[in-house]
Amino acid sequence: MATSPHYDAVVIGSGPNGLVAAITIARSGRRVLVVEGQSTAGGGTRSAELTEAGFVHDVCSAIHPLGIASPALRTMPLERHGLRWIQPDNPFAHPLDDHTVLLDRSVEATAARLGVDRASWSRLFAPVVGSGLGLVDDVLSPLSLPDHPIAMARFGLHATRSAAALRRSRFEGDDAAALFAGVAAHSFLAFDRPVTAGFGMFLALLGHLAGWPLAASGSQAIADALVAELRANGGALECARPIRSLDELPSSRVVLADVAPRHLVAIAGDRLPARVRKHYLRFRHGPAAFKLDYALSDPVPWRDPVTSSAATVHLGGTFEEIAAAELTVNRGGHPAAPYVLVAQPSLFDHSRAPAGRHTLWAYCHVPNGSTVDMTAAVERQIERFAPGFGETIIARHRTMPADIEAGNANCVGGDIAGGIADLRQLFTRPLVSLRPWATGAPGLYLCSASTPPGAGVHGMCGLHAARLALRRELRS
Repeated sequence: MATSPHYDAVVIGSGPNGLVAAITIARSGRRVLVVEGQSTAGGGTRSAELTEAGFVHDVCSAIHPLGIASPALRTMPLERHGLRWIQPDNPFAHPLDDHTVLLDRSVEATAARLGVDRASWSRLFAPVVGSGLGLVDDVLSPLSLPDHPIAMARFGLHATRSAAALRRSRFEGDDAAALFAGVAAHSFLAFDRPVTAGFGMFLALLGHLAGWPLAASGSQAIADALVAELRANGGALECARPIRSLDELPSSRVVLADVAPRHLVAIAGDRLPARVRKHYLRFRHGPAAFKLDYALSDPVPWRDPVTSSAATVHLGGTFEEIAAAELTVNRGGHPAAPYVLVAQPSLFDHSRAPAGRHTLWAYCHVPNGSTVDMTAAVERQIERFAPGFGETIIARHRTMPADIEAGNANCVGGDIAGGIADLRQLFTRPLVSLRPWATGAPGLYLCSASTPPGAGVHGMCGLHAARLALRRELRS
């Protein structure tokens, strides 16, 4: 008589996608185990005292518009497990040399600050914001007929364009263009590439619809709440258990892997079809992040004080300056004046630092696998908009691309986006398929950010993979 498997599903990796996949299957009454190679769960949602005792820093992700807007996460009772979202006064800020441009939750209030481009911003965003979170759900869904076709058509009309083309056709002044550049640069792509406008549109849309919140006490709180929800549904978690082969796993009906495609090839070997192995090994990773965390004696002394009304700050100056920096990175260089993404959580969450002290999180883009120390370039860019910043530094912690990968193997070469998201890989990651979470090997699924809908703390890659596994192999 054949013995029953120990589990219905085993999930490799405890990032948000792996945990959402596990919770989705556990909620259906199946037996689920998550195995994690690191000593703590969370993947890109970890926090630690990186500089000095009492200063809590987010190891990777810090600000979470998709954490509150994603259908995978917003429908889970994570607040029951201690997760609390903090909404800054404004979703994000973009300093220029003599003033700061702000995104407000209101489209109208944002547009009112944009001078000559007031009407353009309203025409671009008011129709899609009016569609609500249903549009977000459609964007994050598998390729299919959308539930909100008119809103998706409006969004898609601009989303497939390059950020440079949208800037030329929509924005006459510097303020609106710079505000848009700050979010478009999250794509890690040069601004003349298709779909870079889509990144800017979607992230600004999230700011208007849901805000850009942070998790109280640090991003680790998101992972901890997901683990608690997993256990509340009967699931189990084992940390400090790296997996090098599927043979190391307990028996199960299905395996879901929250790993990079090349790592699944190493783990699964010949169990993957040859065609799939070839595609996985050809999967392209994009530019990396060079990250700095600071313990500060005082808040950042921004030249324009309104910059302190947002937890997220995009630094780099005008649209053209940021475009030049991102082009340099995409050509394999290191810009002297990089685009810098900054988070200042302690202004809104006093648990992050000792009384009167503050934390700062910052990264710039560099070529994949870079070994160049960008500390001086990042701090020059901060000082440009916050003179005297250097005098507030108590301690700093530097994270090179290799350090990022060592802490999370999915970030190959320091690529925190799980693979380049250009036109070739945005919808066909990691291969061309209507069901890209299926690997072609019986009972084996990929659920990392290298599958649709890609990077971000949203859990949707895990949700889609888990639902597919439930339909195909866990129906009984």
